[in-house]
Amino acid sequence: MAAGARCMTGPASRRGVFAWMLFDWANQPFQTLIVTFIFAPWFVAEAVGDPVRGQALWGTAAATAGATVALLAPFLGAMADRTGARKRWVLACSVPFVLGCAGFWLATPGMPEPRIILVIYAVAFIGSELGQVFINAMLPGLGPRREIGRISGSGWALGYLGGLVSLVLVLLLLAPAPGQTTTLLGIAPILGLDPTAGEPARATGPFAALWYLVFALPFFLHTPDEPARRAPALARTALRDVAATFRLATRHRSFFAFLLASMVYRDAMVALFTFGGIYAAGVLGWGTFQLGVFGIVAAGVGALGAWDGGRADRAFGPRPVIVGSICALIAVSLVTLLTTRASVLGLPVPPGSRLPDTVFMAAGGLLGAAAGALQAASRTLLIHQAEGRVAPTQAFGLFALSGRVTAFLGPALIAAVTAATGSQRLGVSPVILLFLLGLCLLYWVKIDNEQPQEAPA
Repeated sequence: MAAGARCMTGPASRRGVFAWMLFDWANQPFQTLIVTFIFAPWFVAEAVGDPVRGQALWGTAAATAGATVALLAPFLGAMADRTGARKRWVLACSVPFVLGCAGFWLATPGMPEPRIILVIYAVAFIGSELGQVFINAMLPGLGPRREIGRISGSGWALGYLGGLVSLVLVLLLLAPAPGQTTTLLGIAPILGLDPTAGEPARATGPFAALWYLVFALPFFLHTPDEPARRAPALARTALRDVAATFRLATRHRSFFAFLLASMVYRDAMVALFTFGGIYAAGVLGWGTFQLGVFGIVAAGVGALGAWDGGRADRAFGPRPVIVGSICALIAVSLVTLLTTRASVLGLPVPPGSRLPDTVFMAAGGLLGAAAGALQAASRTLLIHQAEGRVAPTQAFGLFALSGRVTAFLGPALIAAVTAATGSQRLGVSPVILLFLLGLCLLYWVKIDNEQPQEAPA
């Protein structure tokens, strides 16, 4: 098994590095428009018609898709390290992703059988997440180690800007303003989209697919890649590599502790993002326009958070950035839990008050900033932990596994608590416990000269 990154076909030029970062820009509208702010809340409220049942169904689909990624990511990562040419793997993952995004158009208000959309969501989600494994594995070859944190943070920042721009375009061209039949530009939704049929929200799927096709192209053209290699008995060899990687990870206490910590706190973060917009739609009564503004706030501040987090990573290392980000996300979770249309932080507000909306918008900004810094610093810390031990795609495959092996846990807990209590507000409470557990596990994570000695085999 390879112990480090193999050489690419050539040095990563500034254009090649930027094209790699642009992939985050290409991929982000799926998370921003579909998973978080526009389509999912509309689907739960309008296609299903019952916010509580819809949140439980969406949580089940998210858990199933996450479990599938957990099973496939380490195995495919090991295969990619054997065969090289990671762009081929990214392309293979892009096909179901694009087709899945386009399929969201099939949703309709009051669907008698909404599960077909949940299957489409799972297909798109799996394609997106697996593709990210191979993208992340190319990060160590893009620059010297001291610059990896900055490159990673800049990539996440560019991704958030992509989500921001896509949301602005949706509000300007697709989504009517509250109580209006026109968009912010004062025009009817383009292409004759009918708001009463949910077409502006449904159109975000094909929009995200087209966005990806356009902006992922520079990555395939300009980012350097490893040469292709022949790998006889590939499947059997990949299984042996995965087993060896697991054994190696368990012998390094710091590496293993990081995988466990990231497994928990990323699960909580994904659950918070997945259900934040759904919560706002069900509890605060927000429509597509308000959710779009919420997404713009989260994406805009998130871009700044990822950018600053990358530079803080270069100055102080990734672990302090991760700890600070988790603390901020715990605060966001508490604000979410304690904010309803009738109260803010548990204190009653007058009927018709806009204070709950303002507080929730502010929480969205903090959510974006902390999540951007957290995700960028996490993939940097993984490189520090795996360097010289595990080949990069296997490491990120294991990272994907650690983030997905319990990916069902956050959505499943939210689905279960929501169904048991009949309350969307109480349904999000489990994420706080997951963040606290992840924070505790980071105590055993060391980097550089703090790394503990390898345990005997």
